[in-house]
Amino acid sequence: MSSAPRAMLCSAYGPADTLVFTQIDRLALADNEIRIGVHAAGVNFPDLLIIEGKYQYKPEPPFAPGGEVAGEVLEVGAEVTGFAAGDAVIGMCRYNGFAEETVVKADRCIRLPASVDMTVAAGLALTYGTSIYALVQRGVLATGETLLVHGAAGGVGTASVDIGQCLGARIIATGGSDAKLATIADHYGVEHVVNYATTPDWKDEVKALTGGKGADVICDPVGGEVFEKSLRCINWNGRLLVVGFASGTIPSARANLMLLKGCSVVGVFWGAFASLDPEGNRANFARLFDWLDAGKLRPLVARTFPLQEAAEALGMIERREAVGKLILTTDRHAD
Repeated sequence: MSSAPRAMLCSAYGPADTLVFTQIDRLALADNEIRIGVHAAGVNFPDLLIIEGKYQYKPEPPFAPGGEVAGEVLEVGAEVTGFAAGDAVIGMCRYNGFAEETVVKADRCIRLPASVDMTVAAGLALTYGTSIYALVQRGVLATGETLLVHGAAGGVGTASVDIGQCLGARIIATGGSDAKLATIADHYGVEHVVNYATTPDWKDEVKALTGGKGADVICDPVGGEVFEKSLRCINWNGRLLVVGFASGTIPSARANLMLLKGCSVVGVFWGAFASLDPEGNRANFARLFDWLDAGKLRPLVARTFPLQEAAEALGMIERREAVGKLILTTDRHAD
């Protein structure tokens, strides 16, 4: 095996500019794990939270952030079956992904078809894994239904727009920037976009676009006031999917509105689903790969960075400058 790998190391909880690109000790490989030579890693909002010690799990420093990677299998643990050295895979690792090499539990890895580029694959695990679980298992989105996607320019937002179109839904996309919404409209051909920052009564516009009925499924990774107004523009039997709280405010649901609308507020915790039902998760990814192969799925990669520029990528996430996914690449990807 080659010399010790390098990683963007978090030695103490703090901001992204405190990460250091340095050589690290090779991680021990457990019997149920796979060692992956990382070609690319996706950058996500939780990566910011985890290095600041604000996420729901708090690894003990030193560690590298990064919860999703794409690469090749270097070594498999004694109990691992179904994977072999040289296989192309994506791995969902929670952290330690911003590195040239990492280890991931085998049931959190999925083999990649040869047709899928590593930079695209690295951005699929968290956002596309979350979004397909949200829309298929939790939202039960049907062809012809209206899907309202909040935060449509973010990672989960773009994935939800993309998957919603593959499922045959009519899309209404919201966001807080006209420029970002224009990018989404152009890339995905979305007809209806609404800027909720400049349109305080956006819920009324959603109702107008749906003939007064409201959206059938609402994907909400934003929370706060957006969640509260969503309950006022949801259709009868609608499903409001709670995906996250990018606004920083965790809202409370008004039970009387749920009663009057006959709607459901549904939690979406993809990480638990992937752990508790790995076969269901693999089936979801098989569906994603089929759509990719058919040219139906069109992930939007906003920009790629060398691994050592992870702090710059995280800064773009923090400032909400990215439209689509940001990806880090290692020297392996250039080989």
